[in-house]
Amino acid sequence: MDEHAGEARAWREEAKRRLADNFKLLDPMRRNFKDREVDSANEIVEFDLQDIRDADIVLVNYSKSSVGTSMEVFYASHDLQKFVVAFSPFSFQESSPWMVRFCTKILPNLENACQYIEDHFVTHSQA
Repeated sequence: MDEHAGEARAWREEAKRRLADNFKLLDPMRRNFKDREVDSANEIVEFDLQDIRDADIVLVNYSKSSVGTSMEVFYASHDLQKFVVAFSPFSFQESSPWMVRFCTKILPNLENACQYIEDHFVTHSQA
């Protein structure tokens, strides 16, 4: 929320480049809703929650505090027992205890997060 559209899309495009060959990706920005439009607020939340229900793994950009992101992480991890991988510039000491508790893994950058997902969730056939 409140992220410049270019910045919000840039990390997602990089994640798609890294992960699309092995995963079906659900990008919430594929919808054309704008944050804080009263007529679409409930739809935004419901579609985001449906994406989380449909996901096996949730990849999170934790580069700043966000009520919505925190609620999505809690819902995915606590309510649905999903695996939540986040990347963040924050040290452990700077991170919200809620994010530390409900993200399965927090890594320092997107590259490390994608590598972690590839290492642990991609099945490589052996010749």
